[in-house]
Amino acid sequence: MFIAQELRKKNIAEYLLYMWQVEDTIRAFDCSLARIRREYIDRFEYNEEQKEEETDWYGNLIRMMNSEGCRQQGHLQINKVTLQMMSELHQQLLSSSKFPFYNAEYYKVLPFIVELRNRGANKEEGEVETCLNLLYGVMMLRLQKKEISPNTQHALKEVSTFVGMLSDYYKKDKEEPLEF
Repeated sequence: MFIAQELRKKNIAEYLLYMWQVEDTIRAFDCSLARIRREYIDRFEYNEEQKEEETDWYGNLIRMMNSEGCRQQGHLQINKVTLQMMSELHQQLLSSSKFPFYNAEYYKVLPFIVELRNRGANKEEGEVETCLNLLYGVMMLRLQKKEISPNTQHALKEVSTFVGMLSDYYKKDKEEPLEF
């Protein structure tokens, strides 16, 4: 909860990737709040009040995962909405002539997006989701200490720059709406 709050203010893409990781963490503990508290939250150097807040937050997420049918896979509605807002901003930035650097960066990563979509199971996912799935997938590979090919590293570098730019525009738009 504490990390999510900070990330949401600073970088929406990092926030969303973190929330996807939280969903997977909950699944890894079989959606058991008792296990999450005992085996995960208690490992952090939080005071008792912070541990209770964190436990409540995880409990709420577990309830939402159960009610939304994403105990095994998929994303919470709150995360889908965040992704949708990012995707809508992406489309607005692309359709405006006021953001040439964003457009240039988009066309730089478009071949990677097309290739990733052709390889993926879900060809209907949006471009922003495809980019975030690459970032999340590489993050998981690194956590597992698996090798990342040079081609994937190159794609990762370009996609990271693009998603970072989108996140910056998202933050600016929330602080003071952008004019398209």
